[in-house]
Amino acid sequence: MPFMPTTQPDRSENRPLALVTGASSGIGAAFARAYAQRGNDVVLVARRVDRLNHLADELARTHGVDAITVPADLSEADAPDAILQNITARGRKVDILVNNAGFGVPQDFARVTWERHRDFLMVSVVNACALTRAVLPAMIARRRGAVINVSSITAFSPGAAGHTLYPAAKSFALKFSLSLDAEVRAQGVRVTAVCPGFTRTEFHEASGTAATMEQAPRRFWTSAEDVVQAAIAGNESGKVVVIPGWHNKLAVALMKYLPDGIATPIIRAGAARYRVED
Repeated sequence: MPFMPTTQPDRSENRPLALVTGASSGIGAAFARAYAQRGNDVVLVARRVDRLNHLADELARTHGVDAITVPADLSEADAPDAILQNITARGRKVDILVNNAGFGVPQDFARVTWERHRDFLMVSVVNACALTRAVLPAMIARRRGAVINVSSITAFSPGAAGHTLYPAAKSFALKFSLSLDAEVRAQGVRVTAVCPGFTRTEFHEASGTAATMEQAPRRFWTSAEDVVQAAIAGNESGKVVVIPGWHNKLAVALMKYLPDGIATPIIRAGAARYRVED
């Protein structure tokens, strides 16, 4: 798999290295900017080469860090190995992993090809785990490191028609983070699942639900930058689950503590607006 490094000034292998997937836009790009601002070198992973290179140039110019672009399609089984080989060939190790890559499939399960569902699971679940497994031993050996998995408040929901696999995948990210934290916290590795709600990114344009999302009240939106700041602060302070924004915390509390007979019809009625019929 080809990679396109961006030449940077005064590279220092003493700087921590943050690997961010889905880095070409939205929450991923915000993570890359936030870690670069903190003086970390970054590896930017996504499919869109032009966007990766533009962001890498911005980060190198603004923060003086190494910004390495690794174009990759995380729906492919060999993508994690290729990404890590590129990093290892540079003599670097990953200190921070952000599993952010993902997309939505808003149609009913039976209306979409299995290949599309399989790609969703590869990106959102399988290769997030594969990248984590690849970088974790070195983190444990150094007794330091961080893993942030981008989940969603839908991880706490009962599920609804459309986006059939999305709540399941985000629930997996949450439970995976909780279990992994129980294993590695004593070995110096911090694990966090960040669970945002409505976030202003290109995610909804890609899934075909942007017009519907725009109808949601502004007070329910969170910026990608606010999501990232909450995630990093939570990770650095040892929080395993981070829910950015009071409105999202309230929504999660209602989903967790309201009786199913009340919560489920409300959530499914709301989710029906984001279901795409064809």
